[in-house]
Order: sequence, then C-alpha cells, then structure tokens
Amino acid sequence: MCKKIFCLLLLLGTALHSQNYFYENYQPFDKGIPSPEDFLGYGIGEHHTRHDLIVAYMEKLAELSEKATLTEYGRTHEGRKLVMLTVTTPKNFSNMESIKSQHLAFTDPSKSPTNYDEVPVFINLGYNVHGNEPSSSEAALLMAYTLVASQTPEVLNYLENAVIFIDPTINPDGRDRHTQWANTYQGSPEVADPQDAEHNEYWPGGRTNHYWFDLNRDWLLAVNPESRGKLKWFHNWYPNVVTDFHEMGTQSTYFFEPMKPNASQDPIMPKENYEDLNTLFGNAFAKSLDSIGSLYFTKEVFDGTYPGYGSSYPDLQGGLALLFEQASSRGHRQTTAFGEITFAFTIRNQYVSSIATVETAVSNKAYLRKYQQNFFKSALTNASNSKIRGYSFGDPKDVNRTKAFIDKLLLHQIEVYEDGDRFVVPTDQPQYRMVQTMFETYDKYRDSVYYDASAWSLTNFYNMKSKPVNKVSLTNEITSTDGLINITPINKTAYAYILDWDDYNAPAALRYMQDKGLVASISSKPFTVEYRAEKKLFNYGAVMIPVSLQDQSSDEVFEIVKKAQEKYEVPVVDVTTGLNLDGVDLGSRNISPIKETKAAMLIGEGVRSYDAGEVWHLLDTRVHMPITKIPMRNLNKADLNKYTTLVMVSGKYNLNDKQLQKIKDWVYGGNTLITLGTASEWAIKEELVKEELTTYPKDSTAVVSRKPYVDSPENLGKENIGGIIVKADIDRTHPLGFGFVDDQIPVYKNNTVWLKPSKNAYSTVVKYAENPHIDGFITEKNMEKYLKPSASLIVSKVGSGRVVMFADNPNFRGSWYGTNRLFLNALFLGDKINVPE
Repeated sequence: MCKKIFCLLLLLGTALHSQNYFYENYQPFDKGIPSPEDFLGYGIGEHHTRHDLIVAYMEKLAELSEKATLTEYGRTHEGRKLVMLTVTTPKNFSNMESIKSQHLAFTDPSKSPTNYDEVPVFINLGYNVHGNEPSSSEAALLMAYTLVASQTPEVLNYLENAVIFIDPTINPDGRDRHTQWANTYQGSPEVADPQDAEHNEYWPGGRTNHYWFDLNRDWLLAVNPESRGKLKWFHNWYPNVVTDFHEMGTQSTYFFEPMKPNASQDPIMPKENYEDLNTLFGNAFAKSLDSIGSLYFTKEVFDGTYPGYGSSYPDLQGGLALLFEQASSRGHRQTTAFGEITFAFTIRNQYVSSIATVETAVSNKAYLRKYQQNFFKSALTNASNSKIRGYSFGDPKDVNRTKAFIDKLLLHQIEVYEDGDRFVVPTDQPQYRMVQTMFETYDKYRDSVYYDASAWSLTNFYNMKSKPVNKVSLTNEITSTDGLINITPINKTAYAYILDWDDYNAPAALRYMQDKGLVASISSKPFTVEYRAEKKLFNYGAVMIPVSLQDQSSDEVFEIVKKAQEKYEVPVVDVTTGLNLDGVDLGSRNISPIKETKAAMLIGEGVRSYDAGEVWHLLDTRVHMPITKIPMRNLNKADLNKYTTLVMVSGKYNLNDKQLQKIKDWVYGGNTLITLGTASEWAIKEELVKEELTTYPKDSTAVVSRKPYVDSPENLGKENIGGIIVKADIDRTHPLGFGFVDDQIPVYKNNTVWLKPSKNAYSTVVKYAENPHIDGFITEKNMEKYLKPSASLIVSKVGSGRVVMFADNPNFRGSWYGTNRLFLNALFLGDKINVPE
C-alpha cells in the first residue's frame, strides 16, 4: 500500500482538467461569467499563465460584473501593468467613499468610532512577489472567479461583509521570465525528473524583478516602482488583512503562520498580532488544509524580524500580514521524496488558504477593526511614554542624499518638519512605530538565527546623522520633496566651473558632462575660493571644468554645465580666477584630468544576481551611465581592452587558468578591477593580489563540549552574519574616500568575508572601528576574532593597475546611499589611485 500523501499526489493528475478539483464547494456559478479555463482555453495548472492574460481576465471580470472593478496602481520597469481587482457587492461599491471614510477613521487615533461590526473588513490578497513561485497567481485567477461568480450563501456573505482587493501578480517582470521558461520546456507527456530543464532555470531565474531585486525585501526600502506603487496604494486603503503567498523547496509541504518566535528582544508590534491573531488564523488554515488532506507545518522558520516583507510591513500599519509557503513543483510535475507534486496541487493549497483568509477575516471583522484602532492609539501612547520627542537630522553638505531620505520617510507617511537648515521627525504621530524602525538601533535579541537582516535602521543606510531631541518645532511640515533643494544657478564664465563632489548626485552630473564631451579634472586636496563675495570651501575631490581646455565654445560649455546642475540639482560654482583664497590653486599638480570610465561587469552562472542587479540599477537609474554586462560564458572571447573598469560582485567564480590570466593581464596593463564580497575573497585565494584574509588559528588541543544534535542548526546558524550595521574608519584623503565629510561611516555587513588590512600603509581605505557595533546581531567570536581586526575596503596594486576590494556590499538592496559613494569613487576615480610602494 502506498503512503497516504503519495496516493493523494497521484490522484491530483487525474483531476487536472476538472474545475471541480478546485472549487466544487462553491457552485453554482453565474453562467454569464467565464471561468479561467473558459477564458484561457486551458485548465488552471495545465500551463503557466502569462501576466498579460492574467490582467486580461481581471479586465473581463470587471467588464462583465458589477461586483468587480480593476485599477492600475503602477507599472514595472519593463512597462507591465500592476493591477488591483476590487471585489464586493454592488451596494458596497455605490457607498464606497462612505465605507472608506468609516474604515480610515479606525486608523486615526484622534477619532474613536465604535461601529466595529458595521463596516466591511478590508482584505488585500497579494500574490506572486517572487516570479518563479507561480502557483499563487494561478490561485488568484480562481479566487477572482469564485468571488465574482459564485452564488453560494457563503461567498455572498463574504462580499457583503468585506471589500476584497486582489493583487494577482506583484512581480510581473519576474513572473513572465519564469513563465516563458516553464512553458518552453514543458513536455508532453510531462517530465517529472528533477534534472529536466523545466525544473532548473538559467541565471538569473524568475525570482527577481527587472533589475534582479527581491521585491519581498523592498516594502521598507521602496527602491522599485512595484513597491512604491504598492505603498501608495496601501496607505490609501490600510487593509486589515494582507496575504503574502510564496513557494519554497520542492522537498517540503506547506507553511503558514504563526512564524518562528520573533527574534527581537522587544518587538515594536503588539504581542496580540504575532500570538493571538496569528493563532486565530492559523487554526483556520489548519482546518481548511486538513479538509483536503494537505500536510503543513508552523512556527519552525520564517521569522518576521525584518519589517520590510510583505508578511511584516502591514503588521506595522495596524493590519495582520500572513505568510504562506508552498512546496514548489518548479514546473508542471516533479518527483519528490513523497511522490510526484503537480502544479495544480500547489495552486489548490494556495487557493484554499485564500478562501480561509477571507472567511476568517469576515468572521472576525469587529475584532480586526478594534485591533487596528488600538494599534494606532497605542502608537501615540507609546510615544508619550518615551523621553524622546523627535529626531533631528539632515546634511546641508549633501542635500540630495538628505532629499532621498526624506522621500523615503514621506512614502511611509511619516511626518517631517523643517528645523532651520535641518529637519525633524516628531515621535508624537500615528506612524510612531515606523519612526522607531527608521531611527532606532538595537543590541539585545531574543534569538540569534535570522531568516534575513537583523538590522535595518534607515538613518544608517543613508549615512544620515540624527539625534534624539526633547523638543520639536512643528511650524513647517514637509509634504513633498519637490522644490526642497534650492540651487544657486551658475553664471557664465570664461575660466572654470567647480562641482562639489560631496553631493550624492555629483557622479551623475560628472557623467552627464563627460558624455557631452567636456574634460574634467579632480582635486586631491581641499581649497577655498571666493564666490559672490563669500568664501566657499571645497572638500577632497572637487571637480573642475576648465573652460579654455574644452573643444566647445564657452557658450556651449556653459549650457552643458547649467543643464547638469539643473538636471541633478548639484552645487556648482563659476569662478573667474585660478588663484584660490586657501589650499591648492586651480592649476596645481594636485588637480588632474579624470579619465572617462568605460565599465563592464561579469554576470551569469555563479554570480550573485542580487548584487549584480544593484550595480546595474545604481548606474541605470541614478547615474544614467551604461555598464556592459558580460555573461560568464562569453568571457573567453570578450575584449576587455574596451573597458577601463571591470566589476565582479559576490559569487562563486570557477575561472580556468586562461581566464584568470586574461583578467590579471588586463589589470596589470593599467585598469581597475572592483571586487565585492566573495569576489574579493576569490581574488586573494587565486593570488590575483598579494593580500590576505583575516584568520584565527584553531586550538587543536581544545576540548569540544558535547551538545545535543538537534541544536546544531541553531548553534551553527548564529555564526552567519544575517545583516548587521557596523562603524568603520575611513581615509577621506584617499580617492576612494572623496566626498565624505566624517572620519567614520556606517557599513552594512551580511557575509563572513574578512579582509586583513593591507601591508601597504596607504592601501587600507576603510577599516572597522575599534568599537564597531551599531545595530544587529553578531556573535562575540565573530566580533572579536574577525570583525575588529579586519578591513572593509582595501586597494591592491597589480602592475600599472589596481584591484579595489570591498569586503562588504556598498550597494546593498539599492538603498545604501551612505556607501554608494565608495563604489562610485572606485568606478570614476580608479585611475587616480596610485598605490605607493
């Protein structure tokens, strides 16, 4: 006799073409509404459905039914629609403005409505944030049809008592990348062998979006249009319940909340959220999955520590976010240790859980509304109990970085006010918990093993110095970053223009001017000019555009510089003399031409796509500079002499001797190789550079204490660096340190790459500080034996060239504005690095 689950999975294939397999309990259906199978021409689970067909089906439902409307809340990088199907009764639609107003009153702590059970509950069913976890978008089609077409009393009751928002595909670009792959390699008959191409995508896979970002980590950071659009929608509706459907490894079952106990010592979200509400809904999910014989587990993994998931961010907005993880078929049918798992089976579990979510939310709508009301009221209570009345921040020397930080605060509906030449965020506001998320740091934890980052204070992401204050001025609220920067326009000069390299946008402005044919020079020493009857100090790295040395006329030079200043809102001054008030003069030998950068990056199998995507995104969207992406399979025939700079991000590089020598010869000839994370480790191990890793000798005589086997994952896991923020000392006089105004900077570390400081006294650009901890969990062993003795950034000479080696990722998740400059300096100023012997 076969095992129960094996028999169950075998039976699934026979039901593939039957709609009853999914929703026989919800008949009869309105015959005027086409089912997904009728519309698509195939049964759900028989093929992977393209995003445009998903949108088209939602459009058809909205066209045919008074129970549904479709809105577009954004577009992806590749131009695909981000849509939301709203489903409720026609009566609710006719009263939607009133319903919405009543709903939002529960999020306003200044109001105290008590009609908890009279207002429909708001439910956001979110699907497919990871493109190659496709079952949930197919479930979204089933869910939309059920809610719109089913005529059962249960479904009609759902619509009467809820407004249901279906977001069918949060990551359309990634989904379509995977859909194309799965359908291209689908066999007939289907091939269940895990080694078949259908179950093994090529790099970078469909998990991520266009720039290879993990959108499930982007709710807090909001770098991409998918997340920014969703956040604007979210803060317009504040749903009570939000689902976050995923897939995991094939050799598993099904996970739903409660999660692993929260890893924070004192979580800022109410205990009622992650214990009472999660248990309430978890019991409902168990019951629904029991009814169809599906196996599942809870509580073991997937902690909700990081607040930027789709399954954690809504928890900080008075809602309940729910995570689901389905074992993936990674195609249409695959053999597992339990038998065969089919695409249809994975879809049904997601569909059943969707129904259970709506049913439980409707049954507990008064409870959910009371909870959301208490959440925002308790935010003000918590704020009043704190001695901190606000946080003052701002960097007048880098207004664009400050502007970017304020933009992020406003996107999360955090109140910001002007405070002289700085800004202040009061704690006494409904979004107090988000204020804590942005400004607070921690050093005590309940647990030591993290599913993701253990540190996320955004002030450190932006290298934005802030301080708590006990008094705030609330006279001028900032509601938009438009017009926030007031740049003094330049006047035409026949001598020179000077660009302040301290500004975040300075590299983009330089790139623009170089692209227009201007020749620029950079100063390796500070100087002071007289500008409009005042002294103007320029830091290390000021960029000079000498007018007389250009091929263009002075009028043309002026127009190019003016356009760069306006486009990037950067500080530029016009000068009429090369004689400075202090420091070097403009004709100094310490001011030398900047060679235009021609950059390339290795991508493909073995390369960490997240890190590569962050480089690509940074240059595309902020610097507007092209970078050639060379697939690893093309390295043998690639002409590296076309480039001045080559980037190798973290990854597992298995280069043969010929390829290694090719890169080494290219660097030796005077070019710049930039390595990040494990690529820096690779460069040392392959002896491309004469540098070393930090090591700590093991005591072979030490007695190993006996420990329970069951604890091994936890004991070993805590030695990983999930994501911490540490303080580092920077050499601001080094070309890689140009543009920084403080001698210490926050650095993000999420690996165990430990670079030993260079033996060359001038080559260690950034070293971890003596007391480095800022935020996040790290073991004492890693702190004392590895972190403190190590460097975050070193440069090594190779012939006439150099290798710039980052132990850490300066572009992490597209949000580390504070260390982006280190990377951009390496890119733009690599040939300025002359490593002394």
